[in-house]
Amino acid sequence: MGKTTDMAVEDAATVEETFERMKVRLRGLVPEAEICLKAELAFEINRLKREKNAIILGHNYMEPALYVSIPDYKGDSLQLSRVSAETDADIIIFCGVLFMAETAKILNPKKTVLIPAEKAGCSLAEGITPEDVRALRERYPEAPVVTYVNTYAAVKAESDYCCTSGNAEGVLRHLLDEGHRRIIFLPDEYLGRNTAAALGVPFVMPPVGGDGDDFGIEKLDRAVIGWRARCEVHELFTVDDVENARKQFPDCAILAHPECPPDVIAKVDYAGSTKGMIDYVRDVDAPRYLLMTECCMGDNVATEFPEREMVRACSFRCQHMNMITLEDTLESLTKIQYRVELPQDLIERARLPIDRMLQIH
Repeated sequence: MGKTTDMAVEDAATVEETFERMKVRLRGLVPEAEICLKAELAFEINRLKREKNAIILGHNYMEPALYVSIPDYKGDSLQLSRVSAETDADIIIFCGVLFMAETAKILNPKKTVLIPAEKAGCSLAEGITPEDVRALRERYPEAPVVTYVNTYAAVKAESDYCCTSGNAEGVLRHLLDEGHRRIIFLPDEYLGRNTAAALGVPFVMPPVGGDGDDFGIEKLDRAVIGWRARCEVHELFTVDDVENARKQFPDCAILAHPECPPDVIAKVDYAGSTKGMIDYVRDVDAPRYLLMTECCMGDNVATEFPEREMVRACSFRCQHMNMITLEDTLESLTKIQYRVELPQDLIERARLPIDRMLQIH
């Protein structure tokens, strides 16, 4: 997904026209009475957006009414990182969680970057600290550090490269091709395990507390060194979920995010980033599709491809993504509220691994 063009409600001349366009996109997903209320908010946000030369970036996990109505660009972390690096808008409003808005600020230090909900965090970002990264560097001084974009700026600043779920395999392959025998991959354990498995490289964990054996890493020709953080949503999916879906919908294509456990990934039809899943639904014909990721994603894909049948058997909503609402987005834009601010030296250090990622992919 990219620039909002089909049925773009930001071009609507009236609240009524906004409502009609949203109703078409959200049919069967959101009650009409709720759409009516949301349309008033969306219309005012789009009016203010034009007035203040603001751009709204919407992650694929936004709730459907927001997703179809106000973002200028929609996508995954990599797509939105690219957009935020190139925009000429004065204000960037990031409808996503804090680490995403921080990334936009790193790439646009002179622009105003807003996040609609001040406390929209991330379990992965909370799962690693700069001190953890420095300790790993000390233990494995020859290993470059690849940090998942789902981290805060202070952790990125301790890293050599960033990556997203969409390009993790490519970034690690690039480093392996350069001759690195060991790579530190942080912080998502399951994304690390799944990426290492796809590359045919052993995955090892550092010892708890920094002491003791780390599974014979010295004897390995190559290794990906991981961490113990996990996504609080994706770690909930199980093999039983896959098997139950197969029994109930035997003709269903099952797609999973690579932050899911490896035994789940082994049993699905496709594993990839949110963009990869969207591309799969668009390009691969199947009787129906089930997405094992944050639940709003399935609804949002349904708004993009109404001709595709989506199985909505998901019950896992990200508490942090759920904080981003049309109401709070309007208040943020009206008051220029919840600015993302970072020290200049931190911005400079955190930008280098992001730029290296963007040069690779």
